[in-house]
Amino acid sequence: MTVTQVNNYIKNLLDSSPELVNLSVTGEASNYRVYPSGHHYFTLKDEESVLKCVMFRNDAVRLAFKPKDGMKLIAMGRVSVFPRDGQYQLYCRALQPDGVGALAIAFEQLKQRLHAEGLFDERYKKPLPAFPGGVTLITSPAGAVVRDMLRILKARWPLCAVNILPVRVQGEEAPPEIAEAIEYANAHNIGDVLIVGRGGGSLEDLWAFNDERVARAIFSSRIPVISAVGHEPDVTIADFVADVRASTPSNAAEIVSPNHQDWRIRLDGAHTRMARGVGRTIKQARTTADARLLERGVRDVFTEKRRTLARYAAQLDALSPLKVFARGYSVALDGGGAAIKGVKGIKAGDDISIRFIDGSADCTVRGVKAL
Repeated sequence: MTVTQVNNYIKNLLDSSPELVNLSVTGEASNYRVYPSGHHYFTLKDEESVLKCVMFRNDAVRLAFKPKDGMKLIAMGRVSVFPRDGQYQLYCRALQPDGVGALAIAFEQLKQRLHAEGLFDERYKKPLPAFPGGVTLITSPAGAVVRDMLRILKARWPLCAVNILPVRVQGEEAPPEIAEAIEYANAHNIGDVLIVGRGGGSLEDLWAFNDERVARAIFSSRIPVISAVGHEPDVTIADFVADVRASTPSNAAEIVSPNHQDWRIRLDGAHTRMARGVGRTIKQARTTADARLLERGVRDVFTEKRRTLARYAAQLDALSPLKVFARGYSVALDGGGAAIKGVKGIKAGDDISIRFIDGSADCTVRGVKAL
């Protein structure tokens, strides 16, 4: 027999052995190398023996973690011979850490790397706008999460425009869609703040928000970003990178929206305190000046206080969400409760609602004319 015939004969023996076609081998990784071709070559060893292993690029791209020397691994695959070298080895189809989940290791590896690059530093955190004119939700358009956020935003800050950039929040397609939506919002200046998130789930369900592409898109965002992923115990890479982390999507809606009723109470209180201050000033002037000085002093005091009152009144008008309606204006809302900014957002036959100061009217669009 020739050497090639011997090697091929041994290869056929190994390939036909049921025990060697599909097996799992545990051991410590050694001499782990990734070549420019994308193939992974390494050795598994225990106290007495070593086994050469190879993982080809098509299988290696599915690894959720980065194997390293000294790591305990479980390798799944088949044992065969490479006839050219006459050497048998384990052809791995999958790898997983022995004792620790692959996703958990991947999470820690990415967390440490991005932390070392400074993506979590407080100095890069942007403040949220005190009175946002627009909020953009980057999430799945279906389900209770988006409905809860819309309800809270409408109740707390009704004149805020709410935009929804629909994305998938689970699966392989989710990370690029989320990253692209963040980039799109920045490129087109959509909203004063972005809420990026989804409802709760398992580590696998939330994994899109542990993706490096999403993390870098959040960090690069010029618009402040609130991360709102899952529930209070859930922690993702997006939470570390974002400008603000919310415990839930509903909490994110509360964080970003000032309560217009609270601000009305505060401004009314300021008006009352100012009026009392004017009264005290007048009383003091009466006891320390004669009639002519009193008259001039009161006039001067009132002039200054009127200016102050005018400034506060202007601020009150600017902050009042009902001021626009009081002047006879109204706002058109689509079926999701978001403000309609122009005719491009509607078409004949659409059902819309018109909000006035004292209520709203449900309407159907008969036609659309652009200016």
